Amino acid sequence: MFLIIGALVVIGVIYLLLKRHESRMVLIAAGILMCIIAGKPMASLDAFAKSMTNAGLITSVCSCMGFAWCMKYTECDKHLVVAIGKVLKKMGFLLIPGATLATFVVNIAIPSAAGCSAAVGVIFIPILMAAGIHPAMAAAAVKSGTYGSMLNPGLVHNGVIAKLANTQITTVIGNHMMATVVGVLIASVVLTVVAVVLKENKGYVPEGNVMDDTSFMINPLYAIMPLIPVIILLLGNTKVPFLKMGVPHAMVIGAILALAVTRKSPVELTKNFFNGMGDAYANIIGIIISVGVFVAGLNALGLIKALIAWMLNSTGIVKIAATFGPFLLALISGSGDAATVAFNEAVTPHAVEFGISTMNMGSIAALGGTLGRTISPIAGATIICAGIAGVDPMEVCKRNALGIVCALLAGMVLLLY
Repeated sequence: MFLIIGALVVIGVIYLLLKRHESRMVLIAAGILMCIIAGKPMASLDAFAKSMTNAGLITSVCSCMGFAWCMKYTECDKHLVVAIGKVLKKMGFLLIPGATLATFVVNIAIPSAAGCSAAVGVIFIPILMAAGIHPAMAAAAVKSGTYGSMLNPGLVHNGVIAKLANTQITTVIGNHMMATVVGVLIASVVLTVVAVVLKENKGYVPEGNVMDDTSFMINPLYAIMPLIPVIILLLGNTKVPFLKMGVPHAMVIGAILALAVTRKSPVELTKNFFNGMGDAYANIIGIIISVGVFVAGLNALGLIKALIAWMLNSTGIVKIAATFGPFLLALISGSGDAATVAFNEAVTPHAVEFGISTMNMGSIAALGGTLGRTISPIAGATIICAGIAGVDPMEVCKRNALGIVCALLAGMVLLLY
């Protein structure tokens, strides 16, 4: 009986998320409801309290978002985007894959898919359209690169996987880096082929001309600032041992260097750093807390044990479930965070029982959720790109679908086989 009730609650959660209800409210309410039905009402509140003090995630995610807010305040992110945009204009036939790869790189430094789409879309999409590329294809080229955040140390999924595998975040990134990079290369190539087949790679005539903002001068030092923490962390864990440090350390150093280079107000920069940290706790850690309550409800009803038992008896489907489960949930909900974190909290701890390493199962779930969100017509980043191009969001997703699925399959092979 409990299993049936749990299944109905899960279906209700998916329905409410599809209807765009507040995800944290839905997950917490569902978790508390299931715990009450199971006769363990305090289990949900215990999970809430435990998730609030997840030290590893809080330090990484909050410091990363604090740094991102500093980059926005100093306008260093704008210098990076405009600098890449100048290069894009000279790429000719490689303009579509170039836009995807450039967005991917910017998304490493600006991990929010919506924020990255807004920052690069207003520059990249008009450049593509002015070069004769169809508006929907121009939006698709940008949207297809919005999972570079997989290589950002502050991405919540990297922190979750590192905690489960009892390792460093940079180790997790190194583990899935090949799958992530190969994925974006495949996605960009496939999208280019689709553009050629549909004859959308040239011939479009925009209504107005794209004018260069001659008043904006790129400062190379400003442009490099958003990438400094990532460079420090990668070097520290590979070639330069004396640079080895934690994510918060690198983010603070990056913010200080940006302050020294831009000579902005130290007071305002400090305010922005802590406001960014607060925003991260509310909107990112908040989801982790909500998922913790939801998973507690699933555990209380015995749903997790039943799922694991079923997967143990159907080992051939485990790899498919880990890959396409979060992918499909993110596709229909528009968010890869809730689905992926829920899967990694509930199933990934048992990865070894399925003959898969914890890092690999967690990574493919994270990649699947991120890619699912990338082709979701109701994702914020999709709506932003479509709005800039003046097309329907579904038109953007249709063009990206084949490349993203191919990228997911490549990631599945590299991580699980």
